[in-house]
Amino acid sequence: MTGKSKKNQTAHKFGTFLGVYMPSILTILGLIMYLRFGWVLGNLGLIKTIVVVLVASSITFITGLSASAIATNIKVGVGGEYFMISRSLGLELGGAIGIPLYLCRTLSVTFYCYGLSEAILALSPIIGVVLPSYALQLMTIGFIIIITLLSGKSAKLVLHSQIPIMIIVGASILALVIGVFSKDLQTPIIEATYQTAPQGFWYVFAVFFPAVTGFTAGIGMSGDLRNPQKSIPRGTLGAVVSGVVIYLVIPILLAITGALTLEEMTNPEAGVTIWTRLAIFGPWIVYPAVWGAVLSSAFGSILGGPRILQAMSMDGLVPKFLAKLSKSGQPTIATWISGAIAVSAVFLGGLNTIAQYVSVLFLTLYVAVNMSAAIEQLIKEPSYRPTIYVPWYISILGSIAAMIVMWLINPLAFAFALGLELLIFIYLMNKKLEQQWGDASTGIWMHLGRYALLRLNSKKMHPRNWRPIIILFIRDLKEHIELVQFTEMLGQNSGLLTISKLITPDDKGELLLRNEVAHEMQKDLALAGLEALTEVHVVTDLKYGMNQVSSGHGIAGIKTNTVVFGWSSTESGKVKELEIISELARSGKNILVAHINKPFPKKSKKRIDIWWRGQENNGDLMVLLAYLIQLNNKWKKSTIRILSITHSEKEKQMLEQHIRFSIREARIDVKVIVILAKPKENVLDILLTKSKHVDLVFLGLARVNGKAKERVAFVDHILSKLDRVVLVQNNGMKSEIPIIFDPTITKD
Repeated sequence: MTGKSKKNQTAHKFGTFLGVYMPSILTILGLIMYLRFGWVLGNLGLIKTIVVVLVASSITFITGLSASAIATNIKVGVGGEYFMISRSLGLELGGAIGIPLYLCRTLSVTFYCYGLSEAILALSPIIGVVLPSYALQLMTIGFIIIITLLSGKSAKLVLHSQIPIMIIVGASILALVIGVFSKDLQTPIIEATYQTAPQGFWYVFAVFFPAVTGFTAGIGMSGDLRNPQKSIPRGTLGAVVSGVVIYLVIPILLAITGALTLEEMTNPEAGVTIWTRLAIFGPWIVYPAVWGAVLSSAFGSILGGPRILQAMSMDGLVPKFLAKLSKSGQPTIATWISGAIAVSAVFLGGLNTIAQYVSVLFLTLYVAVNMSAAIEQLIKEPSYRPTIYVPWYISILGSIAAMIVMWLINPLAFAFALGLELLIFIYLMNKKLEQQWGDASTGIWMHLGRYALLRLNSKKMHPRNWRPIIILFIRDLKEHIELVQFTEMLGQNSGLLTISKLITPDDKGELLLRNEVAHEMQKDLALAGLEALTEVHVVTDLKYGMNQVSSGHGIAGIKTNTVVFGWSSTESGKVKELEIISELARSGKNILVAHINKPFPKKSKKRIDIWWRGQENNGDLMVLLAYLIQLNNKWKKSTIRILSITHSEKEKQMLEQHIRFSIREARIDVKVIVILAKPKENVLDILLTKSKHVDLVFLGLARVNGKAKERVAFVDHILSKLDRVVLVQNNGMKSEIPIIFDPTITKD
């Protein structure tokens, strides 16, 4: 057993109440409840205040449901919301949300400690103490250090310290109830006045909304829970419902009290004094409750942030040492770094403005959680079987509502948040991260692929829709990377390439790891900057296997129509290859035999030669393949030449005329050269002389018809004399191959 495993075993695990419910409810019942509830009620009146509470809480409740659905479908590990999103939408999207979320949680420690320091220092004039100007920053740093040390030492210590805080907060609410009913009562304030909020309803809503956030504080403790699948839904939803009940009671109490005037209620500077004037024992119970609520929120942030960093470290998004745990199971290094960032943020200044950006970034988490649950429902993944069912449209509604709130809080911050996460996502996509789990993104592509295949299968394929759907048989991808590069060019813009490796039962090592072999091929392609499908087939015989695999390869409207071989290096292999080609010809597959003696040149102006002999029906396919290569960026400045050889002037004129006419109809820019051979001049010598230094040469591949051995020497001679040559055999039906040359004029 590893040291890491032993540490995990000694780490204390928490239940629903202490691990999820308590940090969540204490983060909900925070500063906004004490400082802004009176202001909200005075400006909106009781009815609209209740509407604000219900609408805001509905968004959090839907998000809580979505998070619960995801949590009950997977074994939730460390990292909370990041873990759930990355396992649902993939590592890239998880990282795009997780990195800003970590920064939000860490900077929140600074904000809460600032608030706590301000709340304490506000009493200094009352008790007659004069403090220096830097006292606020100094006290804030002190609180951050204390909170970091406690959380780094033990999560158990931190969570247990929240019990007395919860008692004090509960006592302050009870004191408010008793205080209101012990004073004069009045008819509730019903009508909205907007006395100090002329911006209107949605402005007040945006100010209040942060009061209902924070319910995910318990989710952040996922890795420290005994039973996350049970505790996360119960604790999270319990905290949201408890918060709603309390938030419906408080405005009713404030609306019916006769101890405050409307002007006092709407005064934005009144803050916590509204509570101290109404509650019994006033400042003696309310101030400690406010301090405790702020302190609890800071504890929730310092516990959740490092665990996100720990989870990202375990997934390879950040350095591995950040996942190191202490003997008590705490991510110690991640906690110290989070504390250092929080201390550094004290010197930023203008934290009120930054707070809006942090709030909006945090709200993108709501969008991601809801979208994760909705997508899991929509793609109908068989493995998605949560014990809490949430209809997809409810989760979508939660995402839309969260985005509206983001816009209401600050449109600029909304654009910044989405832009930042998009940049992180693009960066992580370019890193081509490797994840060890299945996610919904695969299911999305499966869903789209299924839809596309069904549509394709219902349509009759027309010649104008022809695409090169290619299978390349190869033994060693790295060794023949030039061949792969050439084949990939044919389908880079419009077709599809599958690289197939055949193994026999004798290849015992590869036989056991055939899935890993296909995955390694993908890695090799990525290193070369190429894209293709890879697959490994187990066959009893290579010759029989090539026929078997290629003849039935493909699905629905994406049937393989072209088979590519490299030219074998052994005599017996060459004979066998021509025999395979002869058999494949009967299945209607086009055949390409590509032989790359030298790497492709890096120059921009390249030349492609097509030799048209007029004996086989290969010319149209060769021209089309040359045109497809020309569509690639590195070949777009290349020139295509069609060359043919005749033995009479009359033949030469007719041939030239027919080819030019057909090329004009095909709208492909080529240069036509018809060579008049001398009576005793060898045609093959002309070909080798004219195309000796050409960048790519296309030649027709005659049908063998049982004469494979005789053809090997001839093919060998041509391939050995040219740098890069492709032999083409068109075996497709006329309805499957686009007509480049008019068959009524001439036949190739």
